Amino acid sequence: MLAAPGALGSVEDAKPPGQSSQAKTSNEVFRQKFVEHCSSCHGMDLAGGRAPSLFDQTLLESRTDEALHHTIDAGRPAAGMPAFKGVLSDDEIWHLIQFLRTSAGAMKGKRPFVESPNNRIVDSAKQKFRLEVVAAGLEVPWGMALLPDGRLLVTERPGRLRIIENGRLLQKPVAGTPTVRVGHDAGMFDVAVHPDYRRNGWIYLSYAETLPGYVAPPPSGDAPAPIPPSMTVVVRGKLDGDEWVQTQTIFRAPPALYTSSGVHYGSRFTFDRAGHLFFSIGDRGSISAAQDLSTPIGKIHRVNDDGSVPSDNPFVHTHGAVPTTWSYGHRNPQGFAWDPVTGLLWASEHGPGGGDEINIIERGRNYGWGVITMGRQPGIDQRAESGMEQPIVYYTPSIAPSGIAFYSGDRYPRWRNNLFVAGLAGQQLRRLEVQDRRVVAQEVLFQQFGRTRTAIVGPEGLFYVLLQNPTGGTTGLKLEASTPGMVVRLMPVD
Repeated sequence: MLAAPGALGSVEDAKPPGQSSQAKTSNEVFRQKFVEHCSSCHGMDLAGGRAPSLFDQTLLESRTDEALHHTIDAGRPAAGMPAFKGVLSDDEIWHLIQFLRTSAGAMKGKRPFVESPNNRIVDSAKQKFRLEVVAAGLEVPWGMALLPDGRLLVTERPGRLRIIENGRLLQKPVAGTPTVRVGHDAGMFDVAVHPDYRRNGWIYLSYAETLPGYVAPPPSGDAPAPIPPSMTVVVRGKLDGDEWVQTQTIFRAPPALYTSSGVHYGSRFTFDRAGHLFFSIGDRGSISAAQDLSTPIGKIHRVNDDGSVPSDNPFVHTHGAVPTTWSYGHRNPQGFAWDPVTGLLWASEHGPGGGDEINIIERGRNYGWGVITMGRQPGIDQRAESGMEQPIVYYTPSIAPSGIAFYSGDRYPRWRNNLFVAGLAGQQLRRLEVQDRRVVAQEVLFQQFGRTRTAIVGPEGLFYVLLQNPTGGTTGLKLEASTPGMVVRLMPVD
């Protein structure tokens, strides 16, 4: 039973400079409130005290944030728990709930990293499968796409496009791809193949670009070199053998929007059935920009396949608005998937300190970042606001959700129409059962094979998953460090 407030928290793929210290300070504040109001009954660890531990993962997973908030606010007099209404503000209760969930996740610990997942058997709730390494030897793999001839394209964040052919990673990267700014989150991002590739041959790339014409100032004593301003760019081109040719720009922001911030570039692709290209641009560390329709950052964009503006985009006739904008109020969306049943577009998004989101993206909607969040961000205390969308589900502690995919094939029949979410911080592949606009059940398929960047379904109906060796935490490496990666395939086991 509860005798005091609880909480949520998170570690994301990358955060703006200074945010981690702010989050730590906030965490300490609510740790002290927990000590003051709760620890005498519930203890400070999994052992609990006179009453059960509030850091018990099973207990927390069985209750929604709203249920926890009600219990803390109203108390449980029959069990000897006082009401905290009037003692703690509404915001303090929400933050305490975040503290509980974050702390519980840390106490639970992580499964030991398995460096070689090849031939590992996973007996999940609805499907037994074996992991098969398709190709290793990659460096921080970020995005992947299949060509009609069976070749697999994989981007590496350090700025390379690689080809895997007949299960073999070709030794040389594709030549002639754009010059990429690499550092922190910056690098080469997603790759997508045009739906009509057999006819037109177009391939799409997103990457971080240093401001064209930028000249670094001369060194000044022992001061570190300044970080060049950069921004997300989207291009398309074609393959001529192993060379990138015919580059065309789909999206490039105005020079004034290039920033030395090294975070929140986006940048995932998807096409709809009409051939429109959707792509995401993160807030680039500028929170307020996500609500500003005059800037492309913090938005999901919809363009024709050549980058031109569809005439039916929602803000085409809004004075001053960026006409490619499809939805706004986004922090850092890194996954798209179309529901095969409803036709709705789902997206994953990194939260600030917990509060990672899975959303349904709809025309012209505002998803709240800059005003509301389910995570913990200094200066943002609201969880809801009229006219702003609520997430379908959210995660605290953070799983740092990246690529997502619905399954509609027949190789894993009991997974049909489920949504699969790759998690970086959680090192996991998560399965979500979806009914219309709701997630009705979830399962973590694995969480020990490294940072899981994205998953796609091949033409034979099998899942291909990008993995990267762990960084951050207890590894001794910075979160953005370059580590080896691989492509694995999930093989059904009867």
